[in-house]
Amino acid sequence: MGKIINDFTINIATANGTGSQSANLILLNALFRMGTHASGKNLFPSNIAGLPTWYIIRVSDYGYQAPGGKTNIQIAMNPDTWVEDIENLEPNTVLIYNTDTRLPVDREDLILYPVPMGTMGRKINPKLAKLVANMIYVGIVAEMLEIPQDILEEAIAKQFGGKEKAIQINSQASISGREFFTNELNKADNYYVEKREFDKNQFLIDGNEAVALGCIYGGINMLSWYPITPSSSLAESIDAYVPKLRLDKDGKSTCAIIQAEDELAAVGMVLGAGWAGARGMTCTSGPGISLMSELIGLAYYTEIPSVIWDVTRVGPSTGLPTRTQQGDISMLYEASHGDTQHIVLIPGNVDECFEFGWKAFDYAEKYQTMVFGFTDLDLGMNLWVSKGFDYPDEPLNRGKVLKTKEDIEKIENYGRYRDVDGDGITYRTLPGSGLEPIVSRGTGRDEDGVYSEKSDIYRSNMERLRRKIEGSRTDLPQPVLREEKEKELGIIYYGSMENTIQEIDDILEATGMKVSQCRVRALPLSPEINDFIRRHKKIIVLEINRDGQMYGILRKEIETELVPKLHSVAFSDGLPPKAIEYAEAILAKLEAFEI
Repeated sequence: MGKIINDFTINIATANGTGSQSANLILLNALFRMGTHASGKNLFPSNIAGLPTWYIIRVSDYGYQAPGGKTNIQIAMNPDTWVEDIENLEPNTVLIYNTDTRLPVDREDLILYPVPMGTMGRKINPKLAKLVANMIYVGIVAEMLEIPQDILEEAIAKQFGGKEKAIQINSQASISGREFFTNELNKADNYYVEKREFDKNQFLIDGNEAVALGCIYGGINMLSWYPITPSSSLAESIDAYVPKLRLDKDGKSTCAIIQAEDELAAVGMVLGAGWAGARGMTCTSGPGISLMSELIGLAYYTEIPSVIWDVTRVGPSTGLPTRTQQGDISMLYEASHGDTQHIVLIPGNVDECFEFGWKAFDYAEKYQTMVFGFTDLDLGMNLWVSKGFDYPDEPLNRGKVLKTKEDIEKIENYGRYRDVDGDGITYRTLPGSGLEPIVSRGTGRDEDGVYSEKSDIYRSNMERLRRKIEGSRTDLPQPVLREEKEKELGIIYYGSMENTIQEIDDILEATGMKVSQCRVRALPLSPEINDFIRRHKKIIVLEINRDGQMYGILRKEIETELVPKLHSVAFSDGLPPKAIEYAEAILAKLEAFEI
């Protein structure tokens, strides 16, 4: 068998809290600096330190993402998962394992690289032996794959940010691992990394950090938040960047950051900020959205600009807080009680996380409503490659704001909730402008904001609210289309599935099937999606949840005669999507329905 270059998956099995994350990120960063397309997924427990964790790195010149279909290189460090990790390996898998565990390896059909990592770590630094052992396997892998030491040194320096002692110890450990592989092991595998052209403008960043930067560049004035996995790092990133990017000439912050006592308080502060004319935001996950529902409805009915980012996890309640899913999309679209319909922005990559981070505020103020950003743990907390964000080159869209009495006098028969332009969007005033701001009691008021429970006034107001949100369909981020000439099969998907869709597409096309793609980027749905469905004979709606939530939204909103074209392939086990599983599910669906 010849060399296998830049096409493999590494699974690193360790325990939470042992310091393995730094080592794993160094390995990922080294592969990234080699110019390869490397992606990493962290599968970690929601409980205390000591529980099992896995880090999966995939290298693919095709751009395919981790976790991939199977493990090619297994690193075994955790005694608690030892048997399962090794039993599940296919023949000829490389197994790098820590012999200091003194656990058996009863697999003669594997390529075995036994290494006394704990012993080697103690020789380097007895006090930090458990941490240092992780860098031993990094050195082993680097030597095995032929990653130059200078590239590894760059990744180590990047990870430890100028901390010379940490850099020295970890560098020494990696060299020790390399030397052990050279002197004590014979390379019996065929896996290699070949250097590709490295774009120095590109970098690794997670979705939460990208959203945070987008919010800052979008003029955020107030962040209120309550900690919840996996959204906490979004708020923490805003907190970290504000002192660097959002200080006035006197060195004072231009963004208030408040850790609220709970989710209800957090969203209440967002509404207060929006009513006062500030750009307010909070971030949470599904359980937080549930708690915020009543005030979400208040924002919708009183038309207060507000922004919430939902970084979705597997729920409900505490659920699986460190696992990923697209399970909140239908809840966000109609959050709260009564008749509500919200704008939802759905980025599919970190560049869009940044873009939608600032656009969310513009849409919130333009349409005077609650706007949701929707990501998930996979996109939010894992590292992705970006070649740089596009800075907003247009002024902030503050919407229909009246600043002076002259502004009001220009509008015939002004009322806070009177639709004078016919687009459903009314004019508002702000506290401090010298004009009287309106404080509304939700739905029970007339066009002037005066208390009323008359049925005709209520119905008219509800129709206007619907007209306002409906008007956003062509204004929001439009779907990304890639269409085949045959127009046989179209796949509609959204969010982080963007990072797996091309491999799914390639698997399907290997069977002779030509596949068109349509990625939804916002709710309410663009008319282009209806047209995409009309142009194709059959449509698969692909999503990472159990019940096919986007499938349900499409069935309700597209033209009735197009509904029979739709078929749902929805699947979720809490893990990032594996292309082969979704491709096989699509083929099974097509076969079952003979479509």
